[in-house]
Amino acid sequence: MRIVIQRVRHASVTIDGVQKSAIGSGMLILVGIEEADSREDIDWLCKKTVNLRIFDDENGVMNRSILEAGGDILVVSQFTLHASTKKGNRPSYIRAAKPDISIPLYEDFCRTLSQDLGKPVQTGVFGADMKVELLNDGPVTIIIDSKNKE
Repeated sequence: MRIVIQRVRHASVTIDGVQKSAIGSGMLILVGIEEADSREDIDWLCKKTVNLRIFDDENGVMNRSILEAGGDILVVSQFTLHASTKKGNRPSYIRAAKPDISIPLYEDFCRTLSQDLGKPVQTGVFGADMKVELLNDGPVTIIIDSKNKE
């Protein structure tokens, strides 16, 4: 499982011209799921995410987690995070899990992240054509892959 975390001032998801979700200060998280992902990947990533110290403390140093900062989270599924660009110019998405595997894992990721955060997380709609808007704060963008724990 691969995630891209962006620290944001605000972020939103719009589908067919209707805003589905929006947050203020916090994290926009893009999630890519592959066939080999499991509950262990979800638990590890969710703990890592809520404890990641990327929010400024009183001295302007990135030393606070989202739990300490009281921020919100918006989670968007994005199979293109597992694109392979090794051959040719058209990315291959062969590593991205099919919906029968990825949808339950995505929903479990959102549920676990919400539990670890202590409040609901906002989401997009799996597989929908979403328009994602954000104001990246910093900019701060972190990429974490659960297959690279060591």
